[in-house]
Formats: sequence, structure tokens, C-alpha cells
Amino acid sequence: MRRLTLIALLIAAVVLPCIYVATMAWSDLKARESDATDVTLRTVRVAEEHALKVFDMNEALDARVVDLVNGLDDAGIRDREEDIHEKLRTMGGGYPQVAAVSIFNRTGELLVSSRFFPAPAVSIAGREDFTGVRDNKVLEHVSKVMIGHVAGEMVFNTGVARHDTSGAFAGVVSVALRPNYFNAFYRELLGGEDAPMTLGLTRADGAALAQYPQRPREPALAQPRTPFTDALAEGRRAGVVKMRGADGDGVILAFRRIGSYPVYVSCGYRTSAIWAGWYRHLSLLILSMFTPSIVLWGVIWLSLKRLSAEEEAWERWQAEASMRRSIESAYRQSRKMEALGNLVGSVAHDFNNLLMIVSTNVQIARRRGAPGLDRELSAIERALKSGQSLTRQLLGVARKQPLRNETIAVEHWLPGCRELLTASLGAKVALVVDVNAGVWPTRVDVAELELALINVAVNARDAMPGGGRFTVRAGNVAFRHDDGFPLTGDFVQISLEDTGIGMPPEVLARAFEPLFTTKPKGMGTGLGLPQVFAFCERSGGLAAIDSAIGAGTSVRLYLPRAEAVPQIARAAESGTQHPAAVRQGLRILLVEDNEEVSAGTEALLQMMGHEITCVFNADAAMRLLGEAHAKTLRTGASLPFDLVISDIHMPGAMNGIDLAEALLAFETKLPVILVTGYAEELERARHVDVRVLSKPFDIALLDKILQTIQDTLSSAHPAA
Repeated sequence: MRRLTLIALLIAAVVLPCIYVATMAWSDLKARESDATDVTLRTVRVAEEHALKVFDMNEALDARVVDLVNGLDDAGIRDREEDIHEKLRTMGGGYPQVAAVSIFNRTGELLVSSRFFPAPAVSIAGREDFTGVRDNKVLEHVSKVMIGHVAGEMVFNTGVARHDTSGAFAGVVSVALRPNYFNAFYRELLGGEDAPMTLGLTRADGAALAQYPQRPREPALAQPRTPFTDALAEGRRAGVVKMRGADGDGVILAFRRIGSYPVYVSCGYRTSAIWAGWYRHLSLLILSMFTPSIVLWGVIWLSLKRLSAEEEAWERWQAEASMRRSIESAYRQSRKMEALGNLVGSVAHDFNNLLMIVSTNVQIARRRGAPGLDRELSAIERALKSGQSLTRQLLGVARKQPLRNETIAVEHWLPGCRELLTASLGAKVALVVDVNAGVWPTRVDVAELELALINVAVNARDAMPGGGRFTVRAGNVAFRHDDGFPLTGDFVQISLEDTGIGMPPEVLARAFEPLFTTKPKGMGTGLGLPQVFAFCERSGGLAAIDSAIGAGTSVRLYLPRAEAVPQIARAAESGTQHPAAVRQGLRILLVEDNEEVSAGTEALLQMMGHEITCVFNADAAMRLLGEAHAKTLRTGASLPFDLVISDIHMPGAMNGIDLAEALLAFETKLPVILVTGYAEELERARHVDVRVLSKPFDIALLDKILQTIQDTLSSAHPAA
């Protein structure tokens, strides 16, 4: 309530003065415009009376001149030129506005003038005022401003026609008037150039005859297509218009027609002068009105600031308390996930060792021959594969599963998964596979990718108990720094979309959380989507999910683009053997801390024809190989081993990766194969030039690698 009251007072203290100032300012502006209009109307009436007297005097002067030469033809006027010249000079000389009084014949030739005797040879046959008077056009009885042929200065002419005894056109009597006479009168009337008004004399067609003040390079006040010229074209005798002058300034213009003459007098008041006075008055009004208001605003603002400080302190305390609770919850969740990962990794590692023992002994049994046990051994092998899949899923969620990456062409590989996905979705769900042409290849663990597709498909099937559609799409996408996406670069996007019931926001927020599931007890483990997220993240990509109640769910896998595998690399992996006539067994140093795993592996390798030496940790292997390498450097003899097969995680100061790095530093290169149950240090192992096998490894793959090493040794030592 305190805040609302203060805000209401502040609004009132701002709004009410503003309304008052705006109202007073508007009223003052309108009053100033009204006063300016009144001033222009009074001034234009004075100018009209003055101009009317001048034009009436000119008309009387024209009549006297016509009477003077009445009854005389051109020859008679020329014969009495000197006498007529003196009379014209006497009649026109008494008027300061008259520059010259002239008489022209019917062809426009000058007969006599008040300025010169004898009259020079001057013709005005082509002038508009002469032709207009001759043709009895009212407008041309007053000419435009020009340099007079007789006066020799800037003038405008008023003319009247002469007629002979038969009534035919005999010529023109022309009185040249000075525009400067009118400008001087206008200057005295306005009080100088500093006045905010202008005065002008304009012909009915808009041609300016006189104007004050006349600024340099400024055309006449009456411009083409202005409200003033429109009023003249309409034939209005008087009025007030608002327009913009030649200099761009606004003008309130009052005009009046001078009697029956085709001439108007106009008075303009510049709106810039009105605005200047209005601004001065407004400044004083604002200063007097807002000074106390500003003080009141300051008091209210300080009160609001103090209230905000109190509220901010309260909110800060609440935020800190909430942050502490959030941090404690996140810390507990992190410790829980860390403990879960360590537990899952340790259990899966030990389980992998057990699977390794079973796998090696099954291979030994098959190689030794076990009549009647083929069915039982096959069952054990199927169980081994299931156990290996389970440990891979557990290690994948715990991010300890080593990836067996290979480059695949998605546009060819993904349609081949149709049967696998159909089996996972069931008969009620329709499967649609839509793969764009030209999808980039990607380098991933194929088994992990298949497992990710199955996990999403199973979730989609459960979300569509009454049936629906499951769509698999694949295309290319490129992310740049400006896109705001967590990743940048080229990626293959695999979209998995269903038409199921969707997820509410609170479930969607925890969808990738390990062990979180909304399925009934015994129906789900909560490891499906976490496996998908962990797989994409460890492959260098990302997984994202969108869902809404009733709108289905869309899971998008972003996998990094990979270059196609070179033909040479594929040929090397195809197992092409060197044409050695006879392969001899290898001398292998086996480094394994688990006795049963070591015994099973040793027996299997011996059955494959290799000579095996076992040590139980990397420290012992390093001492043995170090002594052998030193002896080799002294005597030049070869090393006692052709190959080292080592586990990665073992007790002692060194692990398998440390051992491999040390052996690669020997002058005599010794091949190394590392064996791991999970991949805590798999990234480090990838930077070491060795082969890495996952427990339980495929015996056929190991045999293939050993054959390749044998072929390499045979090529290097053909005499052996």
C-alpha cells in the first residue's frame, strides 16, 4: 500500500502539471496565432488603401495624357513632341512612384516620353502589356516587373489604350511605376527588416510586383501552387491562408484585392516568430510550474528508493536461501550421480572381467573340440552377447563405455534398420523412414547408435498404446556461432518423432535424468533416454527432445559430420595379408592383474600358436622391458618380445596407457595392444599410437590383429 500510494502521488505530481502546462501552452499558441492574424489583417488594409490611391492616381494620369493627345495622329504627336514631352515631364515629375510616362503608336513604337527628348527609337510591340492593352485584356493592363525600355530601371507598367477619331486602336499610354517606392513604404509600415512580417504587391496571376523584405536569392513570396496562388486563381478578393514561404518557414498570409485592378496586396506573419515567442513563454511557464514539482518528485523518489532497498534486501535474502537450497540439492544430486557412476563402472568392469573369463574359456573349448557340446556353447555365447550388451548400456549411462567408432553412410545405413525398429515398435505402430539424399557420413559406434534408436522406439511404442506413427528422418544441419546453439559445425540430424500422448513440462525437464521413469514398477529402468544423451554427447554431438501433451514427442540426435573413409584405409581393414609363406607364432608379453583373465587369455593365445609371458602389473612389465631394451642397446640383440598386450587399469604406479607411452619412446618400436573394460582414460588412449580392445573382446578380431602384426614382422625380416 505504501508503494501504491507513493506511485499514485508521483503519477499525479507528474501528470497534473504536465496537463496544466500542455493546456496553457496550447491556449497561448492559439492566442498568438490569432493575434498574428489580426495584425496581418490590419496591416494589409493599410497597404491596400495606399496601393489603391497610387493606382487611382495612375488611372487619372493616364486619362489626362489621353486627353492631351486626343485628336492627334502619330504625325501630329511627332510634330508637337517637344511640347508634349514638357507636359508629360511636368505631370509625372510630381509623383515619386512614377519613373516615366510614355506614348506608343499602334505598332508599339515610342512617340514621346517624359524621360527623353527627342524620343529614342524604342519598340514594345512584343511586350505582353502592349499586346494585352491592345487586345483589351484586363490582366496585362499591369505588367510584370522588368527593366523598362524608356525608364532604364526596374519598373512595372500600367497602360491604357488610345483610339483615333474612328474609334480604332491608335496606341498605348504607359506609366512606369517604381517597385522600390512600394518597398520603401512597406519598410516604414513594418518598422524595418527585424519585423516578423512581410508585405507584397502581387498581380492576379501570382507575379510579384513588390515585396519587403526581399532576401538575396529568395524568389517572390507568391510561389507556384501555394494556397495563396490557389486563392488568386479562384478570384477571391480577400482572405487569410497558411502556407510555407520560399525559405521553408511557415507564414500566416492575409491578402486583399486593390479595387478593380488585377493586383493584390498581401501581408505575411512568419510562424517562426510566433513559435519563438511561444517557446520563451513556455520556458517561463515550465520553470515556474515544475520547480516545486521537481522537489516533490525528489521526495517521492527517495521514499520509493528506500522502499525498494528494503524490498531488494528481502528478495536477496530469499534468493540466497533458495540458492543455498538449490546448491545443496544439486550437490547431493551430483554426489548421487557420481556414486552411481562409480558403482556402475566398478560393477560393470568386474562383470566384464567375468565375461572375459567365460569368453576365453568358451573359445578354448571350441578350439580343443567338444563333441556334443556345440548347442551348450552356443547358448553360452548368446548369453555372453546379452551380458556384453547390458554392461555396454550401464557403462554408457555412466560414461565409462569405450566407443568403437566407425564411419557410416547414414542414407544407406538407416533404411537397413527398418526391421530392427519394426520389431521394437510392434504391429500397432506404423514406421516411416525419410532420409534426404546426400546426407553426410558420420563416425559413431554403430552398436550404441542402434541401441539409441531402439530405446527411443520402445519409449514411442509405450506412448502409443492404441497405435500411431513413428517417423525417422535424417538430414544435414550446420550450426554457426550466431545461431545460439551449444554446438558449432556440420552435423547429421536424425529425428525420431512419434504421435503419442506427449510429456508434461515437469516430465520433459527430467527426461534425460538417469533412473528417472514414469513407467510402472518393473516396466522401465530409466536408462533408455540417458543412454541416448550420453551416446550423442560422447560422440561429439548432442541430443535434444521436444514434447507437449497431445502433440507427441520428437527426439533429435545431432552427430558430427565425418569425411568418407579412404579406399586405402578400407583395404587395410579388410584383412589383406602379406604373402608370407609361413607365419610363426609371436612372442607376447601379457600384462593382466586378474589371474583368471590372464590364465584364460594365455591358454587361448598359446592354442593360437603364440609364446606367452605373463606379468601382473605395468610396473613389473616396465622393469622387464627396460632391462631388455638396455641389453639390446649394449649388444645389438633384438627384444625378447614381438608384442605387448596390456590391461589399462591395474594396481601400481603405472597403468596400461603409461606403459604404452613409455614403450613408444624406445628406439626399437614394440607394438602394443591395450585392453579396457571402460573408458575413463579412453580419450588419452586415442592419442597414443596403439590399438585398443574392449572387454570382452572378439577373439576373431584379436586373431586378425595378430596376423597383421605377424605379416608386418615377416615383411621387415624376410630371412626370419
